[in-house]
Amino acid sequence: MYLKHLSLTNFRSLARLDLELPRRAVVLVGSNAQGKTSVLEAIYFLAAFTSFQTHADRQIVNIHEAKNPLAVTRLVADYQRGRTKHRIEARLILEPTGVNGQRLRKEILLDGVKRHVSDIVGHFNAVIFVPQMSQIIEGGPEERRRYLNLALAQAVPAYARMLSEYSQALTQRNALLKALNENGGNGNQLEVWDETLVKFGAQIIEWRIQAVQEIERFASRIHHELTRGTETLRLAYEPAYDPLPKPEMQLGLKLDTPIDRSTIELDEIQEGFLNRLRQIRGEEIARGVTTIGPHRDDLRFIINKADVSDYGSRGQLRTTLLSLKLAEVEWMKARTGEAPVILLDEVMAELDPQRRADLLKYVSQDSQVLFTTTDTHSFADEFVEQAEVWDVRGGVVTPRR
Repeated sequence: MYLKHLSLTNFRSLARLDLELPRRAVVLVGSNAQGKTSVLEAIYFLAAFTSFQTHADRQIVNIHEAKNPLAVTRLVADYQRGRTKHRIEARLILEPTGVNGQRLRKEILLDGVKRHVSDIVGHFNAVIFVPQMSQIIEGGPEERRRYLNLALAQAVPAYARMLSEYSQALTQRNALLKALNENGGNGNQLEVWDETLVKFGAQIIEWRIQAVQEIERFASRIHHELTRGTETLRLAYEPAYDPLPKPEMQLGLKLDTPIDRSTIELDEIQEGFLNRLRQIRGEEIARGVTTIGPHRDDLRFIINKADVSDYGSRGQLRTTLLSLKLAEVEWMKARTGEAPVILLDEVMAELDPQRRADLLKYVSQDSQVLFTTTDTHSFADEFVEQAEVWDVRGGVVTPRR
């Protein structure tokens, strides 16, 4: 994967930007709030069609442009996937609606043809690492589900559409559960939505099982190297509906117990999931909400049998997150056959000198990588000499001569 050209219009503080990108590393240098992170955010948006900074797309529209009755933000990337050149374009259109209202419309084009987001996500691949991503480990389960969803959507072509279908079925099922709770009625009405939820949810569970085990293999090796063999990292996937039968008289397994679900077939997950929904139907009607399924899954990070989110030091948390993101790069390359563009925002400031050297060793092999920093002193001199250094000030990017 090679990003050749990036064009932005009214994206965040970047009113207008046109960049030709080299194959070698790029270092964006500038003070805070000058637009460095916005460049990385724009590139990642073209891979995932969502921002890592916000859940509301309208917030990435330039604040001055957004004051107009009709506002347009445009992102265009020319890139090469394999031997084929492509152009991907995203348009965010704020248009008037009602009385003094605005609605956001999103248009996505691949090679000039409009496409649905779920059909095109992952055609251009990027992995991003920003300091606030510590919430993947420290935050709630929704942060970890979001991480899994964004990674899988890029690497598994049908994942985004499957997740969308599941979310729609879940909304309809929850609405029916609420109606049954408030007004009563025949619980068998849920049967059609149970089957629909299971159809999409079981596939999501199977893909997550595979992805977590594959990413864990990369992350465990990388973490072992980064810690000089002193720590062992495990990823523990915790599905809200677990297709793995529990042994008789056993309430659960210890968190540090390795669990292999990779041999479970899709039809087994579907059958078990459907039976479980039927078993707890009365409970769910009483609560008015769906209590099991991929929308309540979790992912835990275990170092030497201890949960990092509960017992890990700041250093362990940073190393775990670094291992996870580097593993994501290798996993995505293995799944797609393409090395993703790597985006690293102020990462060097978070690491000690040894971790900086380890990071540069991993990312400078065969991937296109963009760093942001407030200065270049955290990089080795020889790295800076070989990289392309760009100054960023007031939303303007200027290559150093």
